[in-house]
Amino acid sequence: MTPAELSRTVLYAVRRAVEDGELAVAVPERVVVAPPGPGGCGDYATNVALQLARPAGQPAPRVAEVIRARLLGAGEISDVVVTGPGFINFRLRSGAPAGLVREILRHGSRYGHGDSLAGQGVVRLRAANEVRAVVHLDAVARVLRSQGALVHAGCAGPLVAEWGSVLGVRVDGVPDGSPDAGIRPVPAPSDPLPLGRDAARWALLYPAPHDRPRIDDGHLVQRESNPLFRVRYAHARSRAVVRNAADLGFGAEQGAVEAQAALVQALADHPRVLAGAATHRAPDRLARHLVSVADALLPLLPAVLPLGDEKPSAAHRARLALAEAAGTVLAGGLSLLGIDAPDHL
Repeated sequence: MTPAELSRTVLYAVRRAVEDGELAVAVPERVVVAPPGPGGCGDYATNVALQLARPAGQPAPRVAEVIRARLLGAGEISDVVVTGPGFINFRLRSGAPAGLVREILRHGSRYGHGDSLAGQGVVRLRAANEVRAVVHLDAVARVLRSQGALVHAGCAGPLVAEWGSVLGVRVDGVPDGSPDAGIRPVPAPSDPLPLGRDAARWALLYPAPHDRPRIDDGHLVQRESNPLFRVRYAHARSRAVVRNAADLGFGAEQGAVEAQAALVQALADHPRVLAGAATHRAPDRLARHLVSVADALLPLLPAVLPLGDEKPSAAHRARLALAEAAGTVLAGGLSLLGIDAPDHL
């Protein structure tokens, strides 16, 4: 069960409680689920009971218990616990990662894309005529469009030709009206063009907009100290194990994978991270998330393929499916940042 599926399940439980007369509230359009915070438990949690308590005229723990009763045993939910002032915590069954992997592989590089920003009119963005600002503008526009937004991305002046030809920046011209958001990150301290498209964009996008970017050859080194290298290396390794498994005569098959909670959590968080990056105009959130996915994926890869005379097992097939899903998320995320994800490094 993915966060999106769990959100729909909670929403259905709320709707049933309203229809049964236990809650007198307007059913929300969406319910946010996320990893539990301090004091929580399980795999995911939601604060929907706290949001509904005041309009329902009931204490949040009572609202949470009403919703909880309709969630026990639903789908892949194995347990539901109310904690703190009314947070609803979920524990998923052990096979739940298989559903997540299935959804990622079904959607491919568009996993995490949605329509939460559709139908809200055109989002008008404007950036200063400075290299980091226009690269941020381009990335923010890509992320917003992944969530269904219509975007007009404008620059205060004509682009330097190499910003388009080398860095892949695209703008729609001067904004036709007052912008909804001005893109004003701390300017680049030096020219990033010598780094080439991928390293230059990463150097400008990975730091938070209020942080001074580092423009140097460290973004080009192929070492674990370079976050961009780790992300692209993890993706290339994921593609390599898929090719190698095919050479050995077996393929991916969704199933539970033990001791991979960090990776499963990072993959499940991807839609939430994309939505947050769009809402806050913060592509750095996506970049840091990709590093988290890569760092969680790399320890899995040595166990994907059989060793020596070992025969491929269900565990190998499940690990292969999880590795393929993680590589898919890395490729899709890098694409939104305007960065290539090569199959070979």
